[in-house]
Amino acid sequence: MANQQQAPSPDPDGEASERPLTLAVLRRLVREDWKGLPGDTLVVLSRDAEGNLYSPFSTYSHSRYAPTHSELVGDVFPLPEELQADQSLRELYADGIPDTALPALVLYPLG
Repeated sequence: MANQQQAPSPDPDGEASERPLTLAVLRRLVREDWKGLPGDTLVVLSRDAEGNLYSPFSTYSHSRYAPTHSELVGDVFPLPEELQADQSLRELYADGIPDTALPALVLYPLG
């Protein structure tokens, strides 16, 4: 949802979002792209569209995460800078973002 980005990989056919994120790419992301993030940044795993919970990851986003009914499930919200830059997001979240929302990396499955 928020600031969704494709994991870096060669994409000659423009179909990278349909490819799984490999361990090599994940290692590169952690070592290079995410090295400046605070160590207490949450990593949130999103369910796949089919609900089978076993799809490979393909994309990620820098977002905020807030638990809803327990510490084990929650919702993802845009970052403050995304809200500032996008009027439609400000309208969508007119009631605000929960104070419990923390910075997170959200990993999304293929789908």
